[in-house]
Amino acid sequence: MNNRRMHDGIVGIVTFLCVALGYFANALWLLIPAVLGLVLFQSAFSGFCPLYYTLDKINPETGGKINPETSE
Repeated sequence: MNNRRMHDGIVGIVTFLCVALGYFANALWLLIPAVLGLVLFQSAFSGFCPLYYTLDKINPETGGKINPETSE
């Protein structure tokens, strides 16, 4: 699995779980998706995403490529 798919899955799960917890448990859980949205927004301009950085360290064979199966 490449880093882009892992990133999308992790962000999707965290967002869904925190919104569900915010609805059913405590509204303070909604702060996590808010921070996640801010990080994604700044990533669009700066090009730095902490999750991609971590995934590149954990999964070095992709070399930071979005789709390593088709790249040479």
